[in-house]
Amino acid sequence: MTAARARLDPIRLLHVELAEPRGMRPVGRLAWQRGRVLFEYEPAFLERALPLSPLRLPAGPGVLVAGPEPFDGLFGLFNDSLPDGWGRLLLERSLAKLGVLPAALTPLDRLAHVGRRGPGALCYRPAHSTRRARSGARLDLDQLASEVRAVVAGDAGDLLEHLLDLAGSSGGARPKVQVACSADRKRLVAGSARLKRGMTHWLVKFRAATDPPDAGAIEHAYAEMARAAGIDMAETHLFPARTGPGYFGTARFDRERDRRIHVHSACGLLHADHRLPSIGYVALLNATRLLTRSQLEVERMFRRMIFNVLAHNRDDHTKNHAFLMDADGAWRCSPAFDVTFSSGPGGEHALDVAGEGAAPGLAHLTEVARQVSVSPRWLAGCVDQVRGALARWPSLAADSGVSRKSARDIARRIQGRAPGR
Repeated sequence: MTAARARLDPIRLLHVELAEPRGMRPVGRLAWQRGRVLFEYEPAFLERALPLSPLRLPAGPGVLVAGPEPFDGLFGLFNDSLPDGWGRLLLERSLAKLGVLPAALTPLDRLAHVGRRGPGALCYRPAHSTRRARSGARLDLDQLASEVRAVVAGDAGDLLEHLLDLAGSSGGARPKVQVACSADRKRLVAGSARLKRGMTHWLVKFRAATDPPDAGAIEHAYAEMARAAGIDMAETHLFPARTGPGYFGTARFDRERDRRIHVHSACGLLHADHRLPSIGYVALLNATRLLTRSQLEVERMFRRMIFNVLAHNRDDHTKNHAFLMDADGAWRCSPAFDVTFSSGPGGEHALDVAGEGAAPGLAHLTEVARQVSVSPRWLAGCVDQVRGALARWPSLAADSGVSRKSARDIARRIQGRAPGR
């Protein structure tokens, strides 16, 4: 027997707020009218406007309307708040239990379900209420992994609301939960808006159905390899499991204790769809310079491109690159994230390297460097450092518990992607 279809009254008006240390600051209003999303900045916000999305939604008076693509009528600033992948699956299955079809949800309805639980510092009011996980309740990762498998198999029962709350507005394909983590990494509790002393905000991932059993260990070894290559990474940890190598976790870079930091993905900043090939690394690097006004930040992003090319991380789409804004409106690159072995869509990089996605090499990196004014000397030194980090793969893989088969297979791919080949 199917559930009776629930009546859904679409939200017509949604207030956007920015979480600041002294409280919520009104940013503007979103309205749903005749199948379109309208946005208007609050006049008070414009008196001391921050560049929340300077390329596609610069602060100014008047009612603004985004095109229907690529975000169903939303500006990228707000689309960044919405879950995709795992988070979207949880929301839609939860609503399906109430008889609400996913197609009946407007973009404002989805943002209302995010409320104050989204990434970064943007919040939405009114928020749809959901059952909340008991703040401070200790979490068992093995039990959560079992619940994740049940949801994926379609046999969730009452687990959906629990996982939906822990997932918050998580993006990405892999199931994940938001937790508060103790300094010794031995205690994980249900995340809350106010942390207890000694706790910090973390994300913990579980493997997707198509992932190898050691996916967490592989990502942990890659994080260590990226650090050795000079890439800025948030703190990471491989949390132990009763069976298998463990669960990959990372500290949240959009939180400093209880302070929320505004974050904007390259996808939302540029309106560059992450589901399709939309831009290349040249466009990303030029946007980095335009946003941050810093050659150092351009070089930080360039280093990640080199690592992704040489380490065979081809899932390098626009949502896997992001920027952070400080309280004065200055931008910088976020720490790197979702850095792991991946063959990418169709075996190619999601972002092309000087027009090449299948087999970029030193010639393509050199051409990108020329186009974005990165010196040949800097490029050569960076390539050498990344290659030195990749040479440590066997030991890093062993230390992280990567299976011998995975370690050998990845080593072959890394060795086959040396510059110039």
